[in-house]
Amino acid sequence: MASTFLSAEGASPAPSSGLRRVVRTPARQRISDRVHDELTSAIRDLRLEPGALLSEAELSVQLGVSRTPLREAISRLVDQGLLSVVSQVRTSVALIDLSEVREACFIRRALETAAFREACESGGDVGGLRRILLRQEQAVADRDVEDFFVSDEDLHQEIFRLAGYPGVWSMIRRSKLQLDRLRRLAFSETVITRDVIDEHIRIVDLLENRDVEEGMRLITEHSRHVLDQADRVRSEYPGYFTP
Repeated sequence: MASTFLSAEGASPAPSSGLRRVVRTPARQRISDRVHDELTSAIRDLRLEPGALLSEAELSVQLGVSRTPLREAISRLVDQGLLSVVSQVRTSVALIDLSEVREACFIRRALETAAFREACESGGDVGGLRRILLRQEQAVADRDVEDFFVSDEDLHQEIFRLAGYPGVWSMIRRSKLQLDRLRRLAFSETVITRDVIDEHIRIVDLLENRDVEEGMRLITEHSRHVLDQADRVRSEYPGYFTP
């Protein structure tokens, strides 16, 4: 195979910055765990496209690891439904399953509205949220899509921290990889339209004012935007989705 991955048939290529080499550090985390984390991140960020065919040999070179930890990581990703193996001959990145996207939206909406209520009742300082909003404003000014998505994650995680449940966002993040891939495709123009950041500003204002009902309503509406874009994105990237 000439490259680490090939675009899925019928799909327009998404931007890719390639894989990052796995750095060996004194930390106790196993090399296979680090490989797993990097491949998961690359799938989430579309650096490895849905349907892409993978070369074990070239993955090993790009990641800078031997075949043994790589195979361990691939096996875990297959078990998690993020990679597919056909007849032990070829491995590919799993396609986006919209039923899983809908489930992830449901989980996120239910937990985030609850977190918003708890954060309002705790009366925590929203200064951290304001600082994250400034980062998002800068991402808009710079048209930096990557930093926008990073700061978006940080903002939602901060709401859970204010609610007193900082670990819940990590659980949500593990459940929403399919959702994140769709969001990457649907909202690559976010830093131009500002729609999402304007809603974020409104959510923070409502939290500061402890307006529970309006905040929960807006979060519910906010969570549905990606599903509203699903049909359009699927028509633009037909090779990225399950039948």
